Amino acid sequence: MNAPVNIDPAADAWSIPLDQIDVSNPRLYQQDCYFPYFERLRREDPVHYRKDGMYGSFWSVTKFKDIMQVETHPGIYSSEAKLGGISITDRPMEFRRSSFISSDPPRHDEQRKVVSPIVAPANLNNMSSIIRERTCRVLDGLPRNETFDWVQEVSIELTTLMLATLFDFPLADRSKLTWWSDRATEDVNAGGIVNSEEKRLEILREALQVFTGMWHERAARPPSYDLISMLAHGEATRNLVNDPQEFLGNLTLLIVGGNDTTRNSMSGGLAALCKHPAEYDKLRANPGLIPSMVPEIIRWVSPIIHMRRTAVADAELGGKQIRKGDKVVMWYVSGNRDEDSIDNPNDFIIDRARPRHHLSFGFGVHRCVGNRLAEMQLNILWEEIMKRFPRIELMEEPKRLYSNFIHGITEMKVRIPA
Repeated sequence: MNAPVNIDPAADAWSIPLDQIDVSNPRLYQQDCYFPYFERLRREDPVHYRKDGMYGSFWSVTKFKDIMQVETHPGIYSSEAKLGGISITDRPMEFRRSSFISSDPPRHDEQRKVVSPIVAPANLNNMSSIIRERTCRVLDGLPRNETFDWVQEVSIELTTLMLATLFDFPLADRSKLTWWSDRATEDVNAGGIVNSEEKRLEILREALQVFTGMWHERAARPPSYDLISMLAHGEATRNLVNDPQEFLGNLTLLIVGGNDTTRNSMSGGLAALCKHPAEYDKLRANPGLIPSMVPEIIRWVSPIIHMRRTAVADAELGGKQIRKGDKVVMWYVSGNRDEDSIDNPNDFIIDRARPRHHLSFGFGVHRCVGNRLAEMQLNILWEEIMKRFPRIELMEEPKRLYSNFIHGITEMKVRIPA
C-alpha cells in the first residue's frame, strides 16, 4: 500500500490520464471531492481497471446496472474472507476474519438466518418505543442558541444506545461499542490509533474477551432476543465461540453494521437539509414527507462507500473481461449517482418518486439485514426533531473520515436557534 496523497479538489478530474484515476484514495472522500472522478468513469469507462493503485490492482464498477450484476452473481463474485473479503484492502492472511457477510452461500445464508429475527417486523415494533423514548431524551438535552457537535451529541449517542440494546450490553459501558467499531474499520494510513493490523487486533481482543464472557452467560440461559443469545443458541452459530477469529469477525460485522450506516446518515441527512434550504422548507411545511426523505438521505449519504468481491471464474462485465482472481470493487457512492438509473441523481429530493431505488444497503444475498431498523431509527429521529426544532443551522463544513470504506462524518458543528 502506498503512502496517502493529498488530492487537490480543484484539479481537473477530466484531464488526467484515465488509467491514472485511483478512486481508492481515501483523501477523495475525506476532502469530499470524489464526484467528478466517478462522473468521468461512468461516462468513459464504467468498468475501469486501475493497475497498482494505492490498494493494489482492481476493477472499479461504477454504474448501477453493473453493480447489480455483481451483487446478484455471488457464484462468480465471491465475498469469501480468505479471498479478500468485502473491503478493497488486501490484509495479510492471518488478519482476514470470516463472518457471514464475508462468506458465500450456503454458509452465509445459514448464519444470516440466525440473527435475522432481531429485525423482524414484530421485534422492530417492540423496539420502536425504546428508540423513541431515548431519542426524545437526547434531543431534549441539546443546548439552544449555542454551537455543539451533532456527531457526538446525537448521532453517536443514539446509535450506541441502539447497539447496546441489540446486544443487551451494559449501558454504562456502551462507549466501548463505538470505540471497537471505529477501530475495526480505521484505515492504517489515517494517522490514528490503528497504525497496523497488529494494533487493530490488539484492541479488538478486548471485544472478543468481553463478548466471549457474554456468550457463555447467554448460552447457559434460555434464548432471548439479543444478538449474542441468538448466536449462542442458533443451530448454525452455536459453535462460533470455538473459533475466536470467526467469532470476532461476526462481532465486528454486527457492531459496525449497527453503527456506521445509521450514525453517518443521521449526520449526513441534517447536512443535506441545511445545504438544500428549499427541501428543508418543504419538510417543515409537510413533515409527512419523512418516510420518503429517509431513504433519500441514505441514498444521498451512501454511508458505505464500496463493497469488494473477488472473481472465482472468468466473466464479462460491462464489456470488459474479468479474470478469475481479479479484485472487483462496487462503488455505491457512484451507483447512487448514476444518471442512467436514477432521475436527477445529483439533486437531493425529499419527495422523490422512488426513494428506495438506491444501492446503499447492497442487493441480493448480502443486502443489509438491518436496513429496516436503520430506516426506523432515522424516521423516529426526524419525527421528533420536527416536533421540537423548526430549524437547525449548520455552522461550518463537516469534517470527514479518512476512509474509502466508511463514508463518515467525524465532526459537525450546528446550532439550534432559541
